[in-house]
Amino acid sequence: MSARDEVCRRIEEVGIVPVIRLPSAELAARAAEALFAGGIPIFEITLSVPDAPAVIRSLVERFGARALVGAGTVLDAERARACIDAGAAFIVSPGTDLHTIEAARARGVAVMPGALTPTEVLSAWNAGAEFVKVFPCSALGGASYLRALKAPLPHVKLLPTGGVNLETARDYIMAGAAALGVGSELVDPALVGAGRDAAVSERAERFVSIVRQARNR
Repeated sequence: MSARDEVCRRIEEVGIVPVIRLPSAELAARAAEALFAGGIPIFEITLSVPDAPAVIRSLVERFGARALVGAGTVLDAERARACIDAGAAFIVSPGTDLHTIEAARARGVAVMPGALTPTEVLSAWNAGAEFVKVFPCSALGGASYLRALKAPLPHVKLLPTGGVNLETARDYIMAGAAALGVGSELVDPALVGAGRDAAVSERAERFVSIVRQARNR
């Protein structure tokens, strides 16, 4: 199994890709620690985090093989390569940029471009995506929309993002999501900023439990 395949296997196994979008490197690092303590060893560090490549590098050094550190909100190939150089194990984009997909695949790194319509989802998958991030999924009906996409595209691994929370997570998994992209409903800037890291860990545990229970229904 290639390193890229192993990354995808671990993401599907956990079923949650937490989106860390915080105003400082220190807060991002603390959020990652809290997620890890709650049973989610996967961190998507968005490029809106100050000096995001340095944060990625630091987390890779801190956790090693115990966690997967990826980059989010990656808009072009140049930034994808910078994040991969820092140690990013996966690349996530809000949309589909073919050069970004090519850059990630050339380096053997998993890539998750964003798409919304059936045409966009299929185009992203055919371009080489490991997962297709359906964003913003809730805007078109949430789990019911995801289920509609899966009907003609059962082979495509979908990562719904946007509107995924503790109330909707189960429905998304049952609708066919390979994993869930979860932002502020998990990594709440207010909680992290207030030093309530234990509350983030508790949310992580709840999300993991919901995914497990939905899959074992």
